[in-house]
Amino acid sequence: MHFLIITLGSHGDVHPFIGLARALKSLGHDVDLATNTHFQPLVERSGINFLALGEEADFLTGLKDKRVWGRYTGFKAIMRWLTPAHRKTFELIRDHHRPGETVLIGSTLAFGCRVAQDALDIPAVTVHLAPSIFRSLIDPPSLPGMFMPRWMPMVVKEKIWEGGDRFMLDPAIAPSVNPLRKELGLPPVERFLKDWWHAPGLTLGLFPDWYANPAADWPKQVRVTGFPMFDERGLSPLDPTLGNFLNAGTPPIAFTPGSAMLFGNRFFKVAAAACKKLGRRGLLLTRHAGQIPHDLPAGVIHVPYAPFSQLLPRCAALVHHGGIGTTSQALAAGIPQLIMAMSHDQPDNGARIKRLGVGDHLRPFFFRTPIVARKLDRLLTDPAVASACRATAARFEGIDSLADTAALIATFAAKALALTPVVAVR
Repeated sequence: MHFLIITLGSHGDVHPFIGLARALKSLGHDVDLATNTHFQPLVERSGINFLALGEEADFLTGLKDKRVWGRYTGFKAIMRWLTPAHRKTFELIRDHHRPGETVLIGSTLAFGCRVAQDALDIPAVTVHLAPSIFRSLIDPPSLPGMFMPRWMPMVVKEKIWEGGDRFMLDPAIAPSVNPLRKELGLPPVERFLKDWWHAPGLTLGLFPDWYANPAADWPKQVRVTGFPMFDERGLSPLDPTLGNFLNAGTPPIAFTPGSAMLFGNRFFKVAAAACKKLGRRGLLLTRHAGQIPHDLPAGVIHVPYAPFSQLLPRCAALVHHGGIGTTSQALAAGIPQLIMAMSHDQPDNGARIKRLGVGDHLRPFFFRTPIVARKLDRLLTDPAVASACRATAARFEGIDSLADTAALIATFAAKALALTPVVAVR
């Protein structure tokens, strides 16, 4: 079979799909991965055929929009950033689709993939990386700017979701998607994020049920498989400076605000100060060195990148933004984590790691040296946290979630292609 994978976003959005592409290729299938040209070298080093979906300049321009990280502005900023991608995604699929052979795999924001599925009748799978994507009245996710505790009456929760769709979400999505659908003879969509963005045949959550157990009111076609534990291990070697640093002393506390963050100056200033206050070694991770303070204290260094599967087992703790990929790597490494949750899936991931007993979270306003140092001191010295971290890390032993996910997709794809009429695409 031929799998055409579409993913939009930053490194955290692209890494899992490279891992999935490799797993599908290992089963003997033909795989193309389409994403921004910024990631072309990494995709090709991974042995996967790359298709260009957007230019690197567009990707870098999007990173410079500070609103992407805002608690109340993040969603709209992401939608503006991705507006041109929807038509480009449809056109790429139209041009590379092989009738009777192709199955689409689209990431959360690959709306053009869902349009192509509707217009061209191509079997498709939607893959969501974080449980916050899935709405529930029974077990609502913790979303930025939304207050929806479990005890709230169901009718009130439904009205909140309806209001969010009508006044915030649909107005940000419809102008870039519905005109394309109209051109293709498709009806307009309302409440995009209620049901439509989940492929009706199969929608996957790439996280385990112990992290987020599917609620009874999640879509019936949803299956959860496990965390896609892919990073650049074997593709991007450890910086020699980092290797020497790790060998020279006690395990450091690692800090990262995310691969796409260009506004982490305050984050790293607090990180360095917290390490000094605690008398701990520290490691500041970012590809954008302009955010790093010039006067780092002794025992604190900066490196651009390191594969977390190699780095984190040698660290004492991880302080980060709360992206699902970073969160899962810290869980697998068995170290405590402190999340500074800004927007998107980050507050929900912060709430989940706190419930698991393996970490804590706080909003950016409270990310201050005394608070960060106090929380880290507790996480690093509490035996209950250490025990919870060990127990969570043990859940990863002997698990190959990417292989399981690829096998599930391949089974679905074979059945779906057998039921799909072969129609030539012009």
